Amino acid sequence: MSLDAVTVAICTHNRLDLLRRTIASIHAAQRPAGCRGEILVVANACSDGTEQWLTDMAVNGAGPHGWSFRHVREPALGKAHALNRLRTLETAELIAFVDDDHRVDPGYLRSLVEAAERHPESGLFCGRILPDWDGREPAWVHDTGPYRLYPLPVPRFDLGDEERPLGVDGPCPGGGNLAVRREVLRRVGPFRSDFGPVGHNLGGAEDIEWVRRALAQGERLQYVPGMVQYHYVDPDRFRLAYLMKKSFERSASVVRLERSMPSDGTAPPRFMWIKVFDRLVRLVVSAADASRRRFYAMRLAGALGEIHGYRLRRRDESLSAIGKGKE
Repeated sequence: MSLDAVTVAICTHNRLDLLRRTIASIHAAQRPAGCRGEILVVANACSDGTEQWLTDMAVNGAGPHGWSFRHVREPALGKAHALNRLRTLETAELIAFVDDDHRVDPGYLRSLVEAAERHPESGLFCGRILPDWDGREPAWVHDTGPYRLYPLPVPRFDLGDEERPLGVDGPCPGGGNLAVRREVLRRVGPFRSDFGPVGHNLGGAEDIEWVRRALAQGERLQYVPGMVQYHYVDPDRFRLAYLMKKSFERSASVVRLERSMPSDGTAPPRFMWIKVFDRLVRLVVSAADASRRRFYAMRLAGALGEIHGYRLRRRDESLSAIGKGKE
């Protein structure tokens, strides 16, 4: 099964400098012979000059190597709204999602298209996301000892060098390096706007929820190691306040999506509160050691995030029960 075109889709909000970098990397990527390329940007409530720059780009019609280019505006702030706007547009059969703070590896598109041709039974494809280290990051980021920070505030998804299918049991990729066949994008349904980031806040999981829903509906997902994207490393992400907030939001999203965890009570389970108390004590006694203090501050924020996620999940279940009662 040969593919004659691919749409590279970028949802962006007020990141013009990074967006330019992303698009330049796509132009520089190798494209399989006979496969047309299109860059499609959804400008999500942008106010930093992005839309004017995109308009100027569109006037030229095509970029280097024959890339066509277009953009649309989505005024409702929130990445899920931008993704759902994308679902309504005409695209190539294969849609490759690239975040606006990523750059693609030169072999990215070739690896994706070749995998899509090898696996016509698969409707979704994912690859590696690696930090784009530039030497400005603090040394402790690369620690491998007992108090190393995980997950790092820079996304990383790397399942090794072997191509393989992924199932409902995971691991589950996010949407930063995901490709979807057009009919699958439409068939699975919209992205949930109550999950995704709004602007540049630290909410998320709208992509993971959608991928899990797709797999639950029987869609197939293929991990392709040659699909490599590099995530921009923002130095501000290594401040303790950011680390704690990200840990809180990520843990809340994970628990909110976790259906195997019991939720038969209105209050968070006792073990969650025990974990908070344990992390707090460890943080207090670690005050003199910067590595331990940083580690347990993140763990405490994560434990509090789990409680928040539990409460959000209980709310979701209550709303779902009310909705079913009205049917």
